[in-house]
Amino acid sequence: MYNRAMSADLPLSRLAVVAFDRISPFHLSVPWLVFERRDDPALPAFELRVCAAEPGPLRVRAGFGISADHGLKSLAWADTVIVPSWRDGNERPPEPLLRALVRAHARGARIVGLCLGAYVLAEAGLLDGRRATTHWMWSEHFGARYPQVELQRDVLYVDDGRITTSAGTAAALDCCLHLVRGAYGADAANRLARRLVVAPHRQGGQAQYIEQPLAATARDDRLGEVLAWALAHLDRPHSLDALAQRALMSRRTFTRRFRDATGITVGQWLAGQRLARAQRLLETSDLGLDAIAGDTGFGTAASLRQHFAAQLGVSPSAYRRGFRGAPPAG
Repeated sequence: MYNRAMSADLPLSRLAVVAFDRISPFHLSVPWLVFERRDDPALPAFELRVCAAEPGPLRVRAGFGISADHGLKSLAWADTVIVPSWRDGNERPPEPLLRALVRAHARGARIVGLCLGAYVLAEAGLLDGRRATTHWMWSEHFGARYPQVELQRDVLYVDDGRITTSAGTAAALDCCLHLVRGAYGADAANRLARRLVVAPHRQGGQAQYIEQPLAATARDDRLGEVLAWALAHLDRPHSLDALAQRALMSRRTFTRRFRDATGITVGQWLAGQRLARAQRLLETSDLGLDAIAGDTGFGTAASLRQHFAAQLGVSPSAYRRGFRGAPPAG
């Protein structure tokens, strides 16, 4: 769910992360891990402030306390405000926090709600009429509580211009890396991902909940081998029957095992992988659209344009121009 046409030109250098009482230490650490300042000239130079949403020392669910050096006034300083979660979907956040978020959004800042942080954005009214997501376990509750929000129940993250939301835990990392990718390109995001030992790019539309994420049998190993082979040969057409035959499975078994392992259909997976490769080629090469379409398996420039328009809301040429105009890393 990536719309570079709407969000690529937003700055990403001064970040305020909202901390609150009884926050999960993991949720607080996710944006810090991605956006901490590093002595690496190949990476962007971020400045991150942790801002207390409430006065006094903050307790952490793990049993220790934290003290933030900044308060809600720093939301006026930031170009990006991240709410990394919220303690209870049934509890309305403090009014000063909601007002500070509304003011930050009104002056043009990007607002990000990770995991249950989407509840805070919704309570502030920032998600009204917008697409958004949250942790799948809370999706029914969120949908009933905020019917005015266009909830995307099963995706990893949703970028809706100046508002970005994600599912929980690992999806929050995906979302933060997606922000880096949009502002600084694939190389910077991939370099950070390698440091964190996580996948460099997962499309936002990938399913949150996967029944069987790791291979458990020899047949699952064969499935992994087939996926690796397909990735290495995206320029070729791949039918469901041919892939099933390569995996030594029936069409029905292959389809079921593929869905269990990835959470999506074969067609959706192939389209997502082809789109990701096309994005990288547009960012890092001078190849023409016909050459990129051939290399990624879209076949023609017209088909490439159609997929970009449908999935990203922008043409390949405009996407390339956006990245060529992106601020340099560091």
